[in-house]
Amino acid sequence: MKVYFDNAATTAIDMEVFEAMKPYMLEHFGNPSSIHSHGRQVRTAIERSRKKVADLLNAAPAEIFFTSGGTEADNTAIRCTVSDKGIKHIITSKIEHHAVLHTVEALEKRGIEVSYVDLNDKGQVNYDHLEELLKSKPNTLVTLMHANNEIGNLLELERVGEMCKEHDACFHSDTVQSMAHYTHDMRQLDLDFAVGSAHKFHGPKGIGFLYINHENKIHPFIHGGAQERNMRGGTENVYGIVGLAKAMEIAYAEMSSHRKHIEGLKTRMIEKLKSTIEGVSFNGVSDDLDQSLYTVLNVCLPPNDDNDMLLFNLDIEGVSASGGSACSSGSSIGSHVLAELNRDQNRGAIRFSFSKYNTLEEVDYAADKVAKLYQTETA
Repeated sequence: MKVYFDNAATTAIDMEVFEAMKPYMLEHFGNPSSIHSHGRQVRTAIERSRKKVADLLNAAPAEIFFTSGGTEADNTAIRCTVSDKGIKHIITSKIEHHAVLHTVEALEKRGIEVSYVDLNDKGQVNYDHLEELLKSKPNTLVTLMHANNEIGNLLELERVGEMCKEHDACFHSDTVQSMAHYTHDMRQLDLDFAVGSAHKFHGPKGIGFLYINHENKIHPFIHGGAQERNMRGGTENVYGIVGLAKAMEIAYAEMSSHRKHIEGLKTRMIEKLKSTIEGVSFNGVSDDLDQSLYTVLNVCLPPNDDNDMLLFNLDIEGVSASGGSACSSGSSIGSHVLAELNRDQNRGAIRFSFSKYNTLEEVDYAADKVAKLYQTETA
């Protein structure tokens, strides 16, 4: 059996999504900036998709800008807000995705002051410290992710939004992992910027979007033509945009049933691992269904000199999982997220991330293989 439990890295494309994209790959090939009928037909598809995304988020179509993915959207929001709004101070955390962390580090080198909010030993934000930081500096941008991609910790978006509004701070949240897995009502959230990436919810790779609250005006990050209402130069990824909107439509329509199914898989994995591996625990609060992203479970294994081989051995057994973020694959540097937690560095870590396509049989198979490999390694 071969099983895939790395859905936080990317998900399999839904066949309904693929079928929606096909005509724009093979038949409707016009450039959406062209004024002839071939171009107008494609332009209509883009604007229809934009409206669909906006409707699902309870936003206006003019607040949705298509990008190449979450990384570009994060960079656009952070860099352009700093340059256009005179931001002097950024508040973030040390467990953000590198799309945020590395962007903030680059801005710090150019003179922007950066503060890191305190986290507890589970990686949860200290909201009292966040408020202290907000009170201490004017002209602040807060950038904190909604759901951590490695340990699944959830941020209280409404609470942070209200705090930022009270202190007249801009609020950007990397919502890549939670987008289309939870509902985001942009009229109820005090969010200035949010992002989505289609391949995290069974859409195509290479397409995402940036939500910009209508009260914010920023200049483009990528200059060129007048595409995306002069906010992102370059010919649009038409079939990607169509696929993103279709994937998001399906995700919202089936969200309740998919969540129930996936929570069942996660609960089963927790129970199986606890019953077969003595001393197993879970990083962050990933085993708490109320406080963590329901698609992610980060497993903390007991100390062992050979823990570094577990992912390799699991792969041999046909189980695809992760030790951290796939965005850093090929790097010899360990997880910056796990390094921030108060955990024994001799303990191994495996991130299992689930999707609607996974089954209980696959969970049992993967859990048994972890137990078998761990017992073999420690025998």
